[in-house]
Amino acid sequence: MGRVEGKVVLITGAARGQGRSHAIRLAQEGAHIIASDICEEVGSTHYTLATSKDLEETRRLVEKEGGKILTLGADVRRLDQVEAMVAAGLAEFGHIDVVCANAGIGSLGRSWELSEKQWHDMIDVNLTGAWHTIRATVPHMIDAGRGGSIIFTNSVAGTLGRPNMSHYAASKHGLVGLMRSLANELAPYFIRVNSIHPGNVDTDMVQNPTGRRLLLPDVENPSREEFARAATELSLMPVPWVESSDISNAVLWLASDEARYVTGATLPVDAGAAIKA
Repeated sequence: MGRVEGKVVLITGAARGQGRSHAIRLAQEGAHIIASDICEEVGSTHYTLATSKDLEETRRLVEKEGGKILTLGADVRRLDQVEAMVAAGLAEFGHIDVVCANAGIGSLGRSWELSEKQWHDMIDVNLTGAWHTIRATVPHMIDAGRGGSIIFTNSVAGTLGRPNMSHYAASKHGLVGLMRSLANELAPYFIRVNSIHPGNVDTDMVQNPTGRRLLLPDVENPSREEFARAATELSLMPVPWVESSDISNAVLWLASDEARYVTGATLPVDAGAAIKA
């Protein structure tokens, strides 16, 4: 029997990267998956976003593991689309036990040089989008009386500041406040609320020329190997990044009954990046 056998898990930003990894890992442990993604460009990121083909690949990989999955296009900036996604998931599976508010974007720039679009897109997706996800799911979780787990994908930037990403750090710091407030509000219903704080993760958000030049500004087109050497300096443990599967294992634990009394936690999975002097 799997560690989340029979639980229904909603995952936003599930078309690739961490979200896809979470869907696969949880399906391996018996969960049914509701997977959504915007599947179009926002227009202010320094890398391309996932497509509908990516989301279909997530479906294929989950089904390969024997899991049941419903995939849907949804823009977390739009409450009506999130509510429609939740309604479709409830129609398919009957209830929702775990929410992985994972959808998020990244862009770079000095605080005073950011465009209004960069700022608003970041807050709208990373923070307001997470709140929309909660607003659409929590009433059903309370009414079902089954308890549950809410997991926010955060970042080391949610606990410290980093240059050239103040808007990203602001959105992630905001998520910590949302998480802790929800943990207080939902504890009487045995709904736990936590956040996971990765450092660099080996995904498209990090592995792109603009992201690499953040650490290597004097190199025109940094290679993966050059970036790895520079990124290793950010962590206590001598690794340049963690894998999506490392985050997924933490998600699995927080989703499972093994973490039944864990709530309000900011769980780092960052090889020590957040505490490096």
